[in-house]
Amino acid sequence: MTNAWQGGFQGQVVVSNTGTGTLNGWRIGWTFPGDQKINNLWNGNYTQSGESVTVSNAPYDGTLAPGATATVGFTGTFTSNDTSPSSVSCT
Repeated sequence: MTNAWQGGFQGQVVVSNTGTGTLNGWRIGWTFPGDQKINNLWNGNYTQSGESVTVSNAPYDGTLAPGATATVGFTGTFTSNDTSPSSVSCT
């Protein structure tokens, strides 16, 4: 989480290629522990089903050379719980 306000928040996830070869396409996912809902996301495409979120690369940031990164940012809302996810998976 990079910012929060009453009923809303902003977050980001940095995808890093820590391997030795070029990464061609990426996907990240997490489960919100509360009632958070994403309402805007940039630098990727997302789906949200309940608490589960999946984000895939945008057409312009899917190829990452070794050491390169892509940053996904988003804003969202919540009613009663804005706790950050405990982990993010990457494939």
